[in-house]
Amino acid sequence: MNYFELFNIPQSFDVDAVKLADSYRELQRAVHPDKFANASEQEKRLSVQKAAQINDGYQTIKNPIARAEHLLVLSGVTLADESETMKDMSFLMQQMSWREAMEDAEHGSDPFDAIDALYDDFSKEQAQMTKDLATALQQNNAEANQHSAMLVRKLKFMAKLVDELSRLEDKLSDK
Repeated sequence: MNYFELFNIPQSFDVDAVKLADSYRELQRAVHPDKFANASEQEKRLSVQKAAQINDGYQTIKNPIARAEHLLVLSGVTLADESETMKDMSFLMQQMSWREAMEDAEHGSDPFDAIDALYDDFSKEQAQMTKDLATALQQNNAEANQHSAMLVRKLKFMAKLVDELSRLEDKLSDK
């Protein structure tokens, strides 16, 4: 299913959030359960399925990483191979450095300042990767799509790292 077509928006990484939200609300109104109160069981079931599909599509297009994955899948790119990220030695070294910095932050004299600094680093890195991803996705050729897939895998790793940092901050706050 092409979610861009579902919401009648251009198939692009850059999305008009207002148009997406308007289209989402319009589609949700069309399949709202109240409209099917007197319908057959099959029509009710189809309404629920369509509503779920609309919700899935909206969440996919709203999230930049999921949107990029969707664009790549629509272009025929397979993203499943997480081991590809490990072939980028500089990123692998950066991962190790970030994890060491997180461990140092946990045991350091001012862990919250260290965590704030890591959040800043992660945010800058994610912003640059997202910018690079937008550029690569615009090219939409085999080489650019493979680069985009690598950036998506890296951004997914970064999202997990931010989650870990958040859990570390919560853990330290509870002490």
